[in-house]
Amino acid sequence: MIHSIVLLPLIAFLISCFLSFFKSNQTLDRISQALTSLFILISAILSFYLFIINLSDPQIYKFILFSWITSGDLAVNWSLYIDSVTRVMLVVITSVSALVHIYSIGYMSHDDSKPRFMGYLSLFTFAMIMLVTADNFLQLFFGWEGVGLASYLLIGFWYKKPSANAAAIKAFIVNRVGDFGLALGVFTIYMVFGSVEYQVVFENADQFKTTSFNFVGYEVNAITLICFLLFIGAMGKSAQLFLHTWLPDAMEGPTPVSALIHAATMVTAGVFLVVRCSPLFDLSVEASSFVTLVGASTAFFAATIGLVQNDIKRVIAYSTCSQLGYMFFAAGLGAYGAAMFHLFTHAFFKALLFLGAGSVIHSVHEEQDIRKMGGIYIFTPITHAMMVIGTISLMGFPFTSGFYSKDAIIEAAYLSDALFSNYAYFLGTLGVVMTSFYSWRLMFLTFNGKTRMEEQKFREVHESPNVMLMPLFILAIGALSFGYIFKSYFIGSSSVEFWNYAIAGHHYESHHIPFLIYYLPAMLGIVGFIIAWYMYLKNTKLPTAIASLNEPLYKFLLNKWYFDELYHYVFVIPARGIGRFFWKIIDGYVIDGFGPNGIASMVLKISEKARSIQTGFIYHYAFSILIGLSFLITYFIFII
Repeated sequence: MIHSIVLLPLIAFLISCFLSFFKSNQTLDRISQALTSLFILISAILSFYLFIINLSDPQIYKFILFSWITSGDLAVNWSLYIDSVTRVMLVVITSVSALVHIYSIGYMSHDDSKPRFMGYLSLFTFAMIMLVTADNFLQLFFGWEGVGLASYLLIGFWYKKPSANAAAIKAFIVNRVGDFGLALGVFTIYMVFGSVEYQVVFENADQFKTTSFNFVGYEVNAITLICFLLFIGAMGKSAQLFLHTWLPDAMEGPTPVSALIHAATMVTAGVFLVVRCSPLFDLSVEASSFVTLVGASTAFFAATIGLVQNDIKRVIAYSTCSQLGYMFFAAGLGAYGAAMFHLFTHAFFKALLFLGAGSVIHSVHEEQDIRKMGGIYIFTPITHAMMVIGTISLMGFPFTSGFYSKDAIIEAAYLSDALFSNYAYFLGTLGVVMTSFYSWRLMFLTFNGKTRMEEQKFREVHESPNVMLMPLFILAIGALSFGYIFKSYFIGSSSVEFWNYAIAGHHYESHHIPFLIYYLPAMLGIVGFIIAWYMYLKNTKLPTAIASLNEPLYKFLLNKWYFDELYHYVFVIPARGIGRFFWKIIDGYVIDGFGPNGIASMVLKISEKARSIQTGFIYHYAFSILIGLSFLITYFIFII
């Protein structure tokens, strides 16, 4: 069964690749869509079955497939490692991926490269599965880079668009920064532990907690250094502050790609890495504190930007960035169960929002600016209802999935006495208000009020086909009920048995939480809803007035804290200048001037001079012979 979960996405990818070599036609397109969707769906069903079994029998399994690398003391097997963390990730990855595959049948119906697109989706899914089923850091790195490659292909799928190409390159380069840190972390792990296998590293971690390591001339704690380097990799993949700039631009890809990247796969890899390495992070106060600091800052930072964005997909993208911040600061505080719980619930309601946004874009003829919509709920009642469900779960409305998981994180921050716990609690609580506000702002501007569309386009708004709506219904079930159903396993009374030592960390009892604190996030979410309702339905002139009165702040948030501009001046322009210098001066004048071009020019000049003395007249040649004989006679007479 495990082998099927892993191999079916790979087979789906290979089939789609094969079909993409043929000229596109309706039959081949349907075969590609049907087979890839079926294989991923089977993988999802098997993953969910494996997860349900784990609820009563949380055993750890390891399957060695073959010997991968043997070099000196380094011996690495290609293995499948299945524990509770892996099972949770498999459910999230395969379930959302299967629904995205089915959704894509309708969304990409007018595209000419359907087999290629379905193949890229399957490749992405396979790479992510390889990442989470790895039993060693080297195998994890292989899956990690595979996810990066597949994301590049998917973001730049519409490669004829310059903006899509630029976004794909940006995602690839920014992630390479984080990946470099991860690679250094893996190298350090091998140097300290003499192995890259999880079991060896985690079981012996306590023995090395006081070991120092020479890093760029400084003695640093080995475990702390490893955790910092691993977290740099996590920051890049999960788009945390300073390495976040690629994520909003990834919206240039088709909407199903956005749902897959933002909900279930790529962005959750960083959280998975930190949780997987919880035995290491628990031994380093410095690294855990840094994770908390970055996570809480990201949660606040991304939420502030989401307040003013006008692209429907970008609003949801910054929401993803913010929610990932919640997961990270929970992990930094040692609440790894709460982090995984929010990762689990977030996958369903965020995929619901993204696919719902795609349904809206499909319905309004590819328009993405929410300022140019309004009043469309009468034409798209199902899409509207599904996005309402996703929104209330995101804001943490009582008894939805987001309510249980987000509250668990805020409660962990409230109860924790770790460094930056108060900082995380304050920003996390403030983020709840902003999350609710920008989510309902999106809903009201998109679906309610008077339409701001052209009359002809407004009349042409239509509901999406059933093949796009069916995944929304399934995701809505998860967004509403999975939090209540699985709470006890992730963070409740059954959590110890469920995790079975797959994670480290602490268990927080919510009954120690005061009543007001327990329901504070929900109340703040309602406050955000009321503010959004008043500003965008009751007094619609107020947002413009506030923006005018606070124009510098509005522009600051609208331009995403000017991070892109800052990076452009600090990194891009100097890099281009250095590149141009080496191209023009070093390569053009020095290397070419003194190298191939210089030698060629010298030979050419010598040849021209030699050719000039070849006149073809006999008396010239006789005169030359005479001069030569004169030199020889002089040499023999006077010198010898």
